[in-house]
Amino acid sequence: MKRGLILSAVVAGFLGALSVTPASADDGLVVFAAASLKNALDNVNAACETDVGAKANISYAASSALAKQIEEGAPADVFISADLDWMKYLSEKGLTQKASEVRLLGNRIVLIAPKDSKADVKIDQGFDLGAAVGDGKLAMANVDSVPAGKYGKAALEKLGAWDGVSSKVAQAENVRAALKFVSTGEAALGIVYQTDAAADPNVKIIDTFPEDSHAPIVYPIGLTASTKDPEAAKFEACLQTDKAKALFEKEGFSWLNQPLSN
Repeated sequence: MKRGLILSAVVAGFLGALSVTPASADDGLVVFAAASLKNALDNVNAACETDVGAKANISYAASSALAKQIEEGAPADVFISADLDWMKYLSEKGLTQKASEVRLLGNRIVLIAPKDSKADVKIDQGFDLGAAVGDGKLAMANVDSVPAGKYGKAALEKLGAWDGVSSKVAQAENVRAALKFVSTGEAALGIVYQTDAAADPNVKIIDTFPEDSHAPIVYPIGLTASTKDPEAAKFEACLQTDKAKALFEKEGFSWLNQPLSN
């Protein structure tokens, strides 16, 4: 079975704004967060500045890339993943403070197209996504490591649509890069979070994947084991307040705020 293409030059400029940047002890509070959180978390970060004492320096990228950076010693104080797997990956290596881990947010995955597309697809068991894509590409985050890509592939497999479209998948480094590929018209369709679609006026949602077609989409937050910054706990606490809840929900996230135990 032919593998999907890996996006590169098309979204290179966009990825620069989302890729992990080296952090140092002089950076103050450093937060590593899933790329799909950018719009909402930027707003929450600004709203929490008074509570925390300063704005956090946030690096956005795929949860997989962020977790690997933390494993390699990047001096992050807080990690927010787009799935439970990458938080568990760090937790089991003793790289997080387990007592601090919280299931913060939920999300949905959707099928999108450029805003002027005439595509009309109903997501259902046995639907022919390959035919809908035609000679174009289906943009997805990396299906082996990035949460959005993993959720998307799992849903397509359960619905019986993966084999018919796998050779047409264009894989991106993170979900925002996949979104950009559709937004610029380089891909006929894409699979992203509903919050990503809402953040880009150049795409439209074609349909939403059934929640039972993939694992629940959960965004956990936790403090890293190495953090010595007292502002880290304040930042995490602020993200669990009513004002943060309102800002996250405004961007389309669902509110969970439940303790996480690995």
